[in-house]
Amino acid sequence: MDDITERHNAKMKKIKAARDKMMETKTEEKGLIMVHTGPGKGKSSSGFGMIMRCISHGIPCAVVQFIKGNWDTGEKTFLRDRFPDECRFFVSGEGFTWETQDRDRDIMAAKKGWEIAKEQILDDEVDFVLLDEINIALRYDYLDIDEVVDFLLHQKPRMTHVVLTGRNAKPELIEAADLVTEMSLVKHPFKDGVKAQKGVEF
Repeated sequence: MDDITERHNAKMKKIKAARDKMMETKTEEKGLIMVHTGPGKGKSSSGFGMIMRCISHGIPCAVVQFIKGNWDTGEKTFLRDRFPDECRFFVSGEGFTWETQDRDRDIMAAKKGWEIAKEQILDDEVDFVLLDEINIALRYDYLDIDEVVDFLLHQKPRMTHVVLTGRNAKPELIEAADLVTEMSLVKHPFKDGVKAQKGVEF
């Protein structure tokens, strides 16, 4: 064994010992409030990746999609066509706000989605709920942030996981969450005139 390999192995043993010691203290299980936000791509994609994990593990789950409306996304088609029993899928929005151009209608759609979301979160048969793009509805004050946070903190069942996606997550939600991930934007082809494409954006 050469010196480089020997030093590497010794370093990995120390890291493993430290990690094993740290893992001994991580014993609690609880339903998490998770926020995926930021200007970068991947917020919804990450949430739907977690839905795939749930299906694989036999964890009953639900998706409530805000804002995107009847846009034909691959996730919606895939889940509704292939996993309708494993994952409930609801669409509440009628499209992006700049497309509907009707604030009152957008508010009604968001409130309807929030009622569905609460039903799914409180349902004993659902353990994981993805609220896709709800942060957009909160950003434009279509929903009351205090009501949403209060519900998540005080009415959500202890072992139910909830993921909330979308840009510009409000500070109150970030404070209430257990896990917050901010997707940063480094480079995006849209700025170079490349349109959204199937399999990449939807």
